[in-house]
Amino acid sequence: MSHESLPAPHPDQEVDEARGYITATVEALDALGVRVDRSWLDPKGPVDSTIVTESFALVWDEWRGWVRGDYVSGRQGERTVLENVTELGGGLLLDPRELAVLVRDGRTATPVAHRSADTRDGLFDGLRTY
Repeated sequence: MSHESLPAPHPDQEVDEARGYITATVEALDALGVRVDRSWLDPKGPVDSTIVTESFALVWDEWRGWVRGDYVSGRQGERTVLENVTELGGGLLLDPRELAVLVRDGRTATPVAHRSADTRDGLFDGLRTY
């Protein structure tokens, strides 16, 4: 795993709260042989992040959890664009190892997550555990 595959710190503290979770996810993917080319944290509204692999991309956001699709464009500070998007499910904070298995096996999980803006449900407390 290269240093570029891990997300860099983000200057916005709220966005940076996701860095540990995304780092754990990149490490879990790597442990199962899914090569990550790069990852980054994106802007707010919603807070989200992107993981780009050799053949697809994953985007996590605080409103819908994980999606998988074909990478079109994006970078830190710019919303990522995917095509052929599939919601991976498993909740907003799907365990990184469980996500890696779903991705490796090409499967999805239930429930599909949906969350409203400004919800006070402990999501960011959960992010801080990583």
